[in-house]
Formats: sequence, structure tokens, C-alpha cells
Amino acid sequence: MAALREDFLRRFLGSVVRIVLASALIGMAVPACLADNNNPITLDTSETLFTVLAAMNTCGYDADLNVSDPLRITVGDEVQKILRQSENAQETAATMCLWYEAHRTSDQAHDLSQYISLALYLQGPPQFLPRVREDDLPPDAAGIANFGKQLELFYNAARIHEIWERHRLNYAALVERYHDPLAKMVFDNDIYLKMQSGGYLGRTFTIFLDYLGDPNQANARNYGMDYYVVVFPSPDPHSAEPLKMEEIRHAYLHYLLDPLAEKNFVSIKRVEPLLQSVQRAPIEETFKEDISLLVTECMIRAIEIRTTGTKHTAEAMRAQAVDDAVKQGYILTRYFYNAFAKFEKDPAGLRTDYAEMIDGIDLKAEQKAAADVEFAAVTTPELVQLSRMEDRRMLSTAEQRLAAGDAKGAQELAQQAIERKIGDQGRALFILAQVAVANKNRDGAFDNFQRAIQATKDPKVLGWSHVYLGRILDMKEDRQGALNEYRAALSVGTALPEVKQAAERGLQQPYEPPVKPQQ
Repeated sequence: MAALREDFLRRFLGSVVRIVLASALIGMAVPACLADNNNPITLDTSETLFTVLAAMNTCGYDADLNVSDPLRITVGDEVQKILRQSENAQETAATMCLWYEAHRTSDQAHDLSQYISLALYLQGPPQFLPRVREDDLPPDAAGIANFGKQLELFYNAARIHEIWERHRLNYAALVERYHDPLAKMVFDNDIYLKMQSGGYLGRTFTIFLDYLGDPNQANARNYGMDYYVVVFPSPDPHSAEPLKMEEIRHAYLHYLLDPLAEKNFVSIKRVEPLLQSVQRAPIEETFKEDISLLVTECMIRAIEIRTTGTKHTAEAMRAQAVDDAVKQGYILTRYFYNAFAKFEKDPAGLRTDYAEMIDGIDLKAEQKAAADVEFAAVTTPELVQLSRMEDRRMLSTAEQRLAAGDAKGAQELAQQAIERKIGDQGRALFILAQVAVANKNRDGAFDNFQRAIQATKDPKVLGWSHVYLGRILDMKEDRQGALNEYRAALSVGTALPEVKQAAERGLQQPYEPPVKPQQ
């Protein structure tokens, strides 16, 4: 095991540390949308988030202010000082705060959560317009979308950019404080799962840090291929969890495991009857409706329990943690806890063992065990929020229908995803292109494969689109154009064996469609 850790460190950790440290060195916000495929993990700050939180604090948001970093009060004082210098600025802030109060709830944690969801979807200053249509905002942010208009006026009146610039060094120090703990967390989990964090090309994992929120709260989001965690560290290093690394780790495990659930959807669907066993449980409704979500959450909790503490941690404590998870409704936690005991002795990584682990679930035995569970009355809310459930389901369902031969049904869903801008648009266009191939519409397929390439970062969609374009050009007897497409497929699909094999075959000889046997 020691040799494995040393080899993993040499091959993987260096790149992760460089990724994280890059943001720490510059000490400034780099929009998450600029993260490239070589830098999947980013530790960052955001002037947009800073502005949203400054506005909330100005309007009376004071959750756990007394245990927050002193900079939160300092920034609040600086804002008030500037507002007092101008009657117009005071009126602007008052108008904004009237709007804020009108949309305030009795739950400060929910207030914070919805404004964080909004901040992640807002354009950067000086304008704060949503980057998507209001209908496509996360549900909790849709109702406060117009706050961006108030925010733009406040940003200028309170000279927020000036305050932001004044504290850049403070924020750079905050990023630096997280560098080593984050690198260690990534390393430890990649080692345990024997899989590389940068192995999912096109996916990003961004941690945003700020001083101006409740240090007892953490928020995590999964929007398509992008994962975000927003944390407000405690200034007290002796507090129970000053850096919120457990919350960051939970979201990171989702980042690693969610794609495996998507890839093994058919295997997971076999245990879908287990959803009936958790209808009485206190877990969120999403876990009662989507078996892949339930399976992934159970697996994550099993990993957390197995890797928490040291090897000397009492097994009885871990057994109790497993029992607690099951009683909350995560009924496969015990199965995965035991499965990972075997996995720890296997040199293969989770990508290799995942399907076998899922196939090993004894459905009848788990249903029988779940029937005997006395579920708890309440459970803690899940940390990672999805933008919309249909984002997960629509394109997956379209792909399943296409695989089952229902080209028309797949086309309708993919077209709906494009019209409503749901999910990865390139993936939707790729489905339409495959439908065109099935319908022998060569020109329509060619056009949609080209559009898919322009609209996505997904390496699988990119690679196969180039392969299909090469094949179409071969059939049109444009060999040079086909060769260019096969080479492009190799450049983006080197980590995908199927794409690489298909592209190399295309380079060796022109594509010829298979000949159907005569009836």
C-alpha cells in the first residue's frame, strides 16, 4: 500500500496541487466557467458572491455574525460609511432592502442558500443579470431573479468594487489557508478509491470561499457537469470544523461517483424496486424518486464511515454510524460498507469494480432487510443540491430511448432539451445527430455533429462527433476531410479507448458502412 501511495503521489498529486495553488497565488476571482479540462479542481473567490453577501448583510442578514470572521463586520462598516456619504446611495440601499425584506423567509439558512444559488448563475459585475433564462434558473433562485437589478445599483452606490479591491490580500490568504487541507483531502480520497480526480474531462469542481456568510453553513451544488461548494470558514481554528472540509469532501465524492452512476444506469435500474422500501423514510423526496441518487448517496456515506478517523477507531462506532444512516433511509449503506471492505484489498480502482459492486446487490435480501428497519423521524438535509431533476433525466431518457430503437421518442426529448436549454446542449445535439444517422439523413447528421462540437465540453460527445463526421466525409469520398476529423477525435478522446480505437481505424482505411445481410 505504501508503494501504491508513493506512485499515486508522483503521478497525480503534483498536478492537483498546482491547480489549487494557482488560484492561491493570484489571490483573485477566476470565473469557474473559465476552468479548462486540465484544471478540474479550483479553489477560488468571487466578486459576484462577495457583492451578493455584502448586500444581504446590509439588509439585515446577521446569521452567526458574532462567530464570523472579523472581516465580515469590517466590510459591513465600510459599506455603511460609504452609504452615509450620499443621500442617493442611502435611497438605493433602502430600496434594495425593501425588496430583500419582501422576499425574506423565516429561515436564515434558506435565505442564504437561495441567494448563493442565484449568485452562481449571475453574470459578473458591474451588471448582475442571470446567465440563463429565468425559467432555467434553479428553483430556489427563480423567485429572486430580479434581485440582480437591485444589486447593480447597490454595487455602484456602495462602491463595492473599491471595498473588494481593498481586501484582496485577505481573500488571497483565505485561499492559501485551504490549499494544503484541500490537496490532502483530494489525495486521500483518490488514493482510497484508486481513481484520478482529473479523470473526468469536461467536469469541474470549484470551491468558493468568502468571509461574509454564516460560518456554520456550507452550500454545494451540481449544475450539469459543474460542481460548486461555497463555504465561510470559522476564524477560530479550535472550533469543531473551522474549514468545513467534511462538507467539501462530501461534495467531492459526488463529483467522483455521480458519473459512475450515469455510466452504469442499466445496472442500477435493476434495484429500482428498493425505492418502495424508503417511502416511509425521512430522506428527501429526490432519493425516493431516483434510484441512482439513492445508490450514490448510500455509497458515499459508506465511504465516509469507512475512512473517518484512524485504523484504531472502534468498529462499534462505525457500526453505529452505518445503522444511523440506514435508519435515515440510506438503506444500502451497510451493503456498501461491507463491499468496500473487500474493495480495499483489491488492487483495481472503483471505475473497474463499480459495476460488479452494483451487480452484487441482492435485491430480495435488501428489500427484506429494509422492511424490518424502524426509520428515524427526521434526517439532516442533503448537502449537494441539483439545479433541476429534469436536467438529470431528460437527456438520459433520450439516450435510453435511442438505444432501445425509439428514435422518434429520443428526438422529441432532445429537441425539448434544446428548446428549454436543459442540460448539456451539445449532448442534446449529439442525440439529434444520432437520430439523423438512424434515419439515414446524412446532411442532418453532419450539421448536428458540427453543432454538438461547438456546444459542449464533454470529451465523449466531442470525440464521437469527430469520428462520425469523419465517417460521413469518407462516404462522401472526401478522404482528406475525413482524416482531419479522425485526428481531431484523437486529440480530444485520448482518454476514451472506444473513441481512440474508432479514430485510429478511420486513419488506417476509409470507413465503409456495414452491409446488411440479404433477407
